Amino acid sequence: MKQRETLNKTLKPHWVWAIALGSAIGWGAFIQPINWMESAGPLGVIIGFSIGALLMMLIAVSYGFLIRSFPVSGGEFAYAFISLGRTHAFISGWFLTLGYICIVALNASALALMFKYVFPFVIEQFHLYSIAGWDVYGAEILIASIGLIIFGYLNVKGTGISGQIQFIFALIMVISVVVLTIFVGSQPTAGLENMQPYYPTNTTAFAAIISIVAIAPWAYVGFDAVPQAAEEFDFPARKAFSLIIFALIAAAAIYSLMIIATSMASPWEEVAAANHLWGTGFIVEKLLGSWGLTILVVALSMGIFTGLNGFIMASSRLLFAMSRAKILPNSFGKLHPKYKTPHVAVIFTVIIAGIAPWFGREVLSWVVDMSSIGVSIAYFYTCYTSFYLFKWSEKHIIDSRIQIVSPLKKLISLIGIFASTIFILLLLIPTSPAFMGSESIIALVTWIVLGIIFYVYKRKEYKSIPEEELNYLILGEHGKVITQKDT
Repeated sequence: MKQRETLNKTLKPHWVWAIALGSAIGWGAFIQPINWMESAGPLGVIIGFSIGALLMMLIAVSYGFLIRSFPVSGGEFAYAFISLGRTHAFISGWFLTLGYICIVALNASALALMFKYVFPFVIEQFHLYSIAGWDVYGAEILIASIGLIIFGYLNVKGTGISGQIQFIFALIMVISVVVLTIFVGSQPTAGLENMQPYYPTNTTAFAAIISIVAIAPWAYVGFDAVPQAAEEFDFPARKAFSLIIFALIAAAAIYSLMIIATSMASPWEEVAAANHLWGTGFIVEKLLGSWGLTILVVALSMGIFTGLNGFIMASSRLLFAMSRAKILPNSFGKLHPKYKTPHVAVIFTVIIAGIAPWFGREVLSWVVDMSSIGVSIAYFYTCYTSFYLFKWSEKHIIDSRIQIVSPLKKLISLIGIFASTIFILLLLIPTSPAFMGSESIIALVTWIVLGIIFYVYKRKEYKSIPEEELNYLILGEHGKVITQKDT
């Protein structure tokens, strides 16, 4: 049996926390508040994201157990293999790859958007063409590409340097958001009265809240980057659950604080009606001036940087794990001779994400809208695997190799399955307030068709790998039978 490639153990606990938080926050918390309030109102957004965080915590219970039991790269790809076999492992990995790379691309585009608002004279150079009403400039493509190259390079250098940078950036982001909220709240013209109406007048409070809950998988996607890095932990994998929970709490707080700061600064309905390029930036600059905008830009920059760094890492580790299992080309599984990182997978992620800015932000958003589906599918597989391994009692143990009795965690895993299913249905049912829209559906169908074609092409080779060998390639020494009891 061929020797299995493994990654170096260099990640410290606070770096992993920063990976989860930074990936979860990204650019949305600083660019999207006005758009979210237009759909759900300030209170609807805060309640929706709070409910979403609680649901993510229930799902995180399954992640915590599986990371502890199977600390290998691949995360949800490996978990689907454990419970449902190789075909479902491919499905989980295929959807998750799309979600991760799309978010890398959107963070790169958000970097260019930030420059477009702060330094429009820099961005609006070398006009190329327009797509779906969005003007594409050579300068914005250059800035997005530079950001991708820098963080791609850092990830090739190894998780030691990228982990340290992630923690520093995440810390600056948290401090900036707290300071900004305090400064906004201290202004005489700002106040809680500007938050009214708490919900949009053209919909019910329930529909408003549900529209935000439905995007929770997208809003909090990032904590699931933790299992992708599990193979590189230099600490006991059992700590991963608490790190994920703390990251989710911090993420929910940042989302809420940004909504509070934005809505307190100025009546949000007036700003939404004005349709500014960057509503949050307009509000903050109008109230606090250039120094307030500077704080917001720092927070946004840190969110973008942590998103780029975290998802390039997660994408490359997922591609590495799928290559190690022989479902993707062998080149993705090669490690850099000096840094021992999956450098080909990193470079591939950067190149694919670098194509997106050429098609304009509007077209890209159609693709990213359906990344919530991919992430929700991955959540479903994780919760199902946890449910599969946990048993209600010893009398339910049919296979003597699986002896994990924990009725409470089995129940929580079942709730996670239902929550994941609801997320998927909210996005796919046409009458749902969170329905994705025709463009995103077309993009989703296209990705599914591509997956089917690729799987059919690789199926014979993939199926020919003996079960024992595939088990070793995906799970390593952790593929041995589970014999412990969970208390």
